[in-house]
Amino acid sequence: MYEFIQNAHSGWAYLVIFFLLIAVINAFVGLSSKKEFTDKDKKLALFALIFTHVQLLFGLVLYFVSPMGKAVVGEMKDSALRLTWLEHPLLNIIAIILITIGWSKHKKLTTSHAKFKTFAVFYTIGLALILLRIPYKLWF
Repeated sequence: MYEFIQNAHSGWAYLVIFFLLIAVINAFVGLSSKKEFTDKDKKLALFALIFTHVQLLFGLVLYFVSPMGKAVVGEMKDSALRLTWLEHPLLNIIAIILITIGWSKHKKLTTSHAKFKTFAVFYTIGLALILLRIPYKLWF
């Protein structure tokens, strides 16, 4: 089961990055072209939100069922272990919180410009945090 969750978490990450990237690009295009915020724009942002939340669920399950979890507690001097067991989960949870805040804030806004700007800011910061703390040595 551990290997299945680990593979799902790694594979799903490609979809998360893809949908976040599409949502961020769409937000910046909408912001720069001053176009009207449509249902398509909302759906792109929603897909990015859903995929990041599913990734969070995979990550949390993986974190708590991992056989290495108990052995790592005293090993925070090792940068690779610290990345995998502290920095990666913590920053990704913060990124998902920011993405969720961006989604929640857009619902209260009335202008297209404000909605695109909210998605551009929050989703870009979330994407940057996710890309910053991917354990690339384990991923490829």
